[in-house]
Amino acid sequence: MALSTSTTRNADLRVESVDEVLDHVERAFQTHLTRDTVVRKRRSVGARTDRETWVRIERRGLDKIGVQGWNGTESAARLEGIAQPAWQGCVVWRDAGGPVMWRADETELLPGKPIGTAVLSGDPMLPDEWWKAFSSSLVALAAQGTRRVATPDTDTITQALVTESIRGVFSDDFDTTVERWVPAHADLNWANMTAPTFCLFDWEDWGNAPLGLDSASLWASSLAVPALADRVRHERRSDFESRDGKLMTLFVCSKILGPYAHPEDPRLEPARRMAEQIVAELQAG
Repeated sequence: MALSTSTTRNADLRVESVDEVLDHVERAFQTHLTRDTVVRKRRSVGARTDRETWVRIERRGLDKIGVQGWNGTESAARLEGIAQPAWQGCVVWRDAGGPVMWRADETELLPGKPIGTAVLSGDPMLPDEWWKAFSSSLVALAAQGTRRVATPDTDTITQALVTESIRGVFSDDFDTTVERWVPAHADLNWANMTAPTFCLFDWEDWGNAPLGLDSASLWASSLAVPALADRVRHERRSDFESRDGKLMTLFVCSKILGPYAHPEDPRLEPARRMAEQIVAELQAG
């Protein structure tokens, strides 16, 4: 049975019919998905089940799965000291209509609502307890061991990618070599965390990445709210003060300031100012 007719490159589950996919998952998990709870994103769909769990369904092209597979949520279940929803099980199948695979992961329900969209426009006013749990989880994550390699935006992060991204936007008279690689969530933004109780979810892309990637990514998602961006830097200052953290800040700034920059993006100016400061620091050695 073919569950998709769109090409992988142009696929957008926010606008396509997903009824057949939801039906398929219900049969596989022997549960009912509550249709009025469905959350649709470009390449994933989520819904609540009648047994009080959550199912996240993702479509990914075969060229984006790679040799390590795409069992991020499943493999993250073994991580210790991190606030995340407990993983229950999964079902994976290949789409008969093209070079595409589907994966549905069932987890326990989140302890709260997602804080917002990937990029926030207002301060969520998070309590100190939230920030403590947030930082504790990131510290615990960086201390783990894994052979997985992070795939932010489904692209495997490598030294070559870091260098190419930074060199494409900024000066080339400083070294872009990453010194330390540690486990990272690799999709850390305000849409993947809950409040008032902290919980970090959507672990599809986690793996080893340059130190500071997660902190820099969340900072970039906060730039439209200066006080929030400052709080992220304060809470994760050890990352931002490290050389690798500075490179990761340039890495995320390159995505904001690069060739696809939107002229009305409120993050442009603060990203530009920070990038200029960091480039000067790296040039000074």
